[in-house]
Amino acid sequence: MTEKIKLTSDELRLMSLFQNVTSATARDCIVDTRMDRVIFVVNKGQMGLAIGKGGTTIKQLQNVVTKKVELVEHSEEAPEFISNILNAEMIQDIQITERMDGTKQAIVVVDPKKKGVVVGKDGRNAEKARLLAKRYFQISSVLIVSPEQSPNIHNKVNI
Repeated sequence: MTEKIKLTSDELRLMSLFQNVTSATARDCIVDTRMDRVIFVVNKGQMGLAIGKGGTTIKQLQNVVTKKVELVEHSEEAPEFISNILNAEMIQDIQITERMDGTKQAIVVVDPKKKGVVVGKDGRNAEKARLLAKRYFQISSVLIVSPEQSPNIHNKVNI
């Protein structure tokens, strides 16, 4: 389902460093200069290995990279992958729909009290979800909504 992802030499170098420090396998690396972070997509089941006991491994990697390091566990299923990007415990439902123009959209339903946490400071989590959903599943937009908003959005999806 994913198209060929092209990595820069810098991203390849960071993936090699990630694997040397954590012993986990990175499937992808994105240097997000706008949010001053590096996002690694880790193979399914390797999050614990990448984070390390008490977060020691990831902290060690952050010190070497000198940027915030964020991890996402990979999944072949778009809803599960988006759930992994955001915060699975706070998500009530994820629906992938196709709009009239042929583009795909993910609608993520969250508890209104938790919406700010899911979106993240300055929208960093929402931006990460958009970036990765587009890169892996050609989903052009990710909407984070409250349950009372979701019926309205479903009606408007095909307009």
